[in-house]
Amino acid sequence: MDKVNFISMEDGTAEEYAFLDKLESQYIHDLPSRLIDALKALNSSLSGYQISRLEHSLQGATRALIAKEDLEMVMAVLFHDIGDSLAPYSHSEMAAAILRPFVSEKIYWIIKHHGVFQMYYYAHHSGGDRNAREMYIDNPWYADAVRFCHDYDQNCFDPNYDSKPLEFFTPMIHEFFSTPLLDDPERLARYGKE
Repeated sequence: MDKVNFISMEDGTAEEYAFLDKLESQYIHDLPSRLIDALKALNSSLSGYQISRLEHSLQGATRALIAKEDLEMVMAVLFHDIGDSLAPYSHSEMAAAILRPFVSEKIYWIIKHHGVFQMYYYAHHSGGDRNAREMYIDNPWYADAVRFCHDYDQNCFDPNYDSKPLEFFTPMIHEFFSTPLLDDPERLARYGKE
């Protein structure tokens, strides 16, 4: 079988769904490679900065690595702008949705809201509210989001910074995105539901 016969899902057979499950397993297995391709596409996204969005992401991830952040944070920094190309109005939410199965609730929340927190550094120059992040002041991860943007986002546009190349992060990407957090008891214990 190379394709199912049904045209309505309610008409599918157990054999057809077993066939589709096998294809889906392979597709899921290839997720890290598709994520790497999406990072590479950031090399030609939004221009005007001194560096590409890919270099921005690599620079942030390199800074996180040097600061001895755990793999969860390094991957969150590396992928925090992955939604820029397809979701310019909600890139933070898109990046958070991609990361969600693999990260703690804390990191998910930080990535989901980092766009608002990042506005602190520029919104006042373009008629926006730089203090919009204050709506989250009572959230237990507020300070973590402030630190994320300060240490790994707003300062990562330096054309002279010696970032690690994407190839350096490739084995980490394959390791991190190979198994969702809930399916990996060791990582679940390490990152848990913060």
